[in-house]
Amino acid sequence: MIRAAVVGAAGYIGGELLRLLVGHPQVEVVAATSRTLQGRQVDGVHPNLRHRTKLTFSAEDRLGRCDVLFLATPHRETMQRMPEFLEKAGVVIDLSGDFRLSDPDVYEDYYGTAHEATGLLDSFVQGLPELHRERLRTADRISVPGCMASAGILSLVPLAEAGLITGEVTVDARTGSSGSGAKAGAENLHAERSGALRVFAPTRHRHEAEIAQATGHTVRMSATGVEAVRGVQLLSRAHLAEGVDERAIRSAYRGRYAGEPFVRIVAARRGLHRFPDAKILSGSNFCDIGFALDRGASTVTVIAALDNLVKGGAGNAVQCMNVRFGEPEERGLEFTGLHPN
Repeated sequence: MIRAAVVGAAGYIGGELLRLLVGHPQVEVVAATSRTLQGRQVDGVHPNLRHRTKLTFSAEDRLGRCDVLFLATPHRETMQRMPEFLEKAGVVIDLSGDFRLSDPDVYEDYYGTAHEATGLLDSFVQGLPELHRERLRTADRISVPGCMASAGILSLVPLAEAGLITGEVTVDARTGSSGSGAKAGAENLHAERSGALRVFAPTRHRHEAEIAQATGHTVRMSATGVEAVRGVQLLSRAHLAEGVDERAIRSAYRGRYAGEPFVRIVAARRGLHRFPDAKILSGSNFCDIGFALDRGASTVTVIAALDNLVKGGAGNAVQCMNVRFGEPEERGLEFTGLHPN
């Protein structure tokens, strides 16, 4: 059995990690920490786990040694505490933003503070098995990309790698309210959020730097909060290289993701679900990717969707754990989503 612990287990990502790990046949969850809820039953905060676990929240200073430590901890704080975390487990999987960007200057530009653990940056492997599977097999330090970044990277890298797109890429991202986390602010009150289409990042969303790092292209990204609770959908637009047609784009995707268990190319020409839709992906670890070309146009519109808490976070982390510990990649991640939902 893989002995796993979750730091920051009271939030939405922490809850999703617990849901997936409790249901994993080869995992024993030995600790779920919270600063303010020590001693309380986990299912009191995550009611979907009723009768699934008897875990109680523990204090972080009581955390013992384990095989794999998942960090659902805040940006900025994580890098300060990483040396402490690395002593607790052979494998650390970080879901904060602190080790996603390899260039500390880019981190400072997007996060507004200097990176405080630059000596550790090169030791982390990006937690996207579709791109870094071989490195993840032996990685002891893994950094899971952001939710919108995961959708953008998975949908754009095949085109960038094949040289099918040129120049700047624009990304229009939409995300549900769970992306804001479990701590309610005024902007997350029902009266303010319900029915809203709120542009909260018209420029320079942090995930734009991750997509740029992975693709090698300049990225201009905006982000809008929508009515949904879960889900991310990205519409990305890029200029096509000379002579690129629909067949070349389709071939790039199918070649890159042939045999991948969690990336699906949506290629229907008609019907209600001919483009990726986050609604049908709730609770699943899939990323759906599609694209559209206007007749005679020199640009491609790429559509990607995923559940921000699963393939955009906890599910991706568990997938990385499976790869690292030699487990079947789909183990514990078999849920297919709901329709209708």
